[in-house]
Amino acid sequence: MQSTGAHKSASKGGRLEARISVAQKRLFERAAELQGSTLTDFVVSTLNTTATKVIQDHEVMTLAGQDREIFVSVLLNPTLTSGRLKKAVKRYKKIMD
Repeated sequence: MQSTGAHKSASKGGRLEARISVAQKRLFERAAELQGSTLTDFVVSTLNTTATKVIQDHEVMTLAGQDREIFVSVLLNPTLTSGRLKKAVKRYKKIMD
C-alpha cells in the first residue's frame, strides 16, 4: 500500500517524519483507505490543505459589514489629526517638489 507513495515522495527531494500513537496511525490509515489513497498521499494532501488554510488565515484580512465600510472610508478619506504627522507630510511634499 505504501510503496507507491514512498516512491513519489522520494522523487520530490523532501522528507518528513513524525512520531504518532498507534491509534493515530490506525485513524490515518483508515481515512486514507476510505479516500482510496496511500497513507503518504493522504498525509501530504491533508497537511498541504491545512497549511495553505493556516497561512491564508494569517495573511488575509477579512472584514464584514460595518468594519469593512469604516476601513475603506479611512483609506479613501484619510485625516491628518496629528500635528507631527501634518508637519511630516509638508516636509515630504516640499522635498519631493
